[in-house]
Amino acid sequence: MDAAVSPLPDDIEVLKALVRLSTQRADAAEQRATSAEAELANARARESATEALISHYKLQIAKLRREQYGPSAERTRRLLAQMEFELEDLEADAAEDDLAAETAATKATNVTAFERKRPVRKPFPDHLPRDRVVVPAPCSCPACGGMRLSKLGEDVTETLEVIPRTWKVIQTVREKFSCRDCEKITQPPAPFHVVPRGWAGPSFLAMLLFEKYGQHQPLNRQAERFTREGVPLSVSTLADQVGAASFALMPIFRLIEAYVFAAERVHGDDTTVPVMAKGKTDTGRLWDYVRDDRPFGGADPPAVVFYYSRDRRGEHPQAHLASWSGILQADAYAAISSCTLPTASLVSSWRQDALLTRAGSSSNLLTSRALRARRAAANGLAPSIRLRWRRCRSWTPCSTLSAVSTARHQRSGLPHVRS
Repeated sequence: MDAAVSPLPDDIEVLKALVRLSTQRADAAEQRATSAEAELANARARESATEALISHYKLQIAKLRREQYGPSAERTRRLLAQMEFELEDLEADAAEDDLAAETAATKATNVTAFERKRPVRKPFPDHLPRDRVVVPAPCSCPACGGMRLSKLGEDVTETLEVIPRTWKVIQTVREKFSCRDCEKITQPPAPFHVVPRGWAGPSFLAMLLFEKYGQHQPLNRQAERFTREGVPLSVSTLADQVGAASFALMPIFRLIEAYVFAAERVHGDDTTVPVMAKGKTDTGRLWDYVRDDRPFGGADPPAVVFYYSRDRRGEHPQAHLASWSGILQADAYAAISSCTLPTASLVSSWRQDALLTRAGSSSNLLTSRALRARRAAANGLAPSIRLRWRRCRSWTPCSTLSAVSTARHQRSGLPHVRS
């Protein structure tokens, strides 16, 4: 039987040369693989940055269109919010891919990392406290070992940090004493509680209400977060505190309500609120009434009062304004125009964005933005001076504008009032 012939030579020098050649080929293949990985990471980072930039431009265009054509459209506002959510995810993906491309480029010698154009970050607010941490300087020169060092300056790097909230239990101790002479027992009075016989402090109640109504965090999510932080509280317990705090805040609401409706002129409007219902989402309403006479030269501070309802029926504003008398300035929507307000005068405000842009066939008509800009300059003047100023500066032909305005108010069923 013939012995197997080895494909490798028996010469040691030849074997060393083969090993060196194999090592060089392996290094070259590894380098090519590293370069290909870096190029792929750069391509992904470039694609993510492009998608984020396109989404950013789309959002800016949508905001400009909303500002020009439909600033009060609720559907457009929800679409803008959805676009902002998508842009948030794209920006996060772009930042992650950018760092991945930078890491891959450090391993490759012939590939330059892709650099994404980042937005300019605003400086941190001045009111934030600064903790100055000075890195110890060397006592001698690291180059020559000399001891004669003089300070030339310093580089300051600011890092934003947050201190997580901490929970604590405050024990209020009221000691009892008995009199040895008359044998009566005395004790200091109990401290004030926002909620009678309540266990929650004012800071906790403020956080609970702000998270629920300001940040739109339902109580079940807050309870889950509290449990993860080591403070288990049930939803029913938190709901009791919300109801008690709402009752405690009711006198403040009544004062704001009385102040708003003490004004002679009130601006009224409503906005939609998504409300969770059984198996679906209903549309509730927030009715807001604003007192603000600053554009008319008034010196009183502005204020607003809100009312909530599950629908948009006209009985709600009628109940809100039942005991009020004055001038109500509102848009021509059916919930107000269908109301009978015996003690209030209803004035329909011009929807300038729809009125002037739709009637834009006349070359002499001002655009809504230009007209608002001219009239905004008269804010704060006396009513008589403001009226003369607006009539002189708003050079829109009165006959054309009056005809369009009268036609729109006749369709809405509201009285037409010249401004």
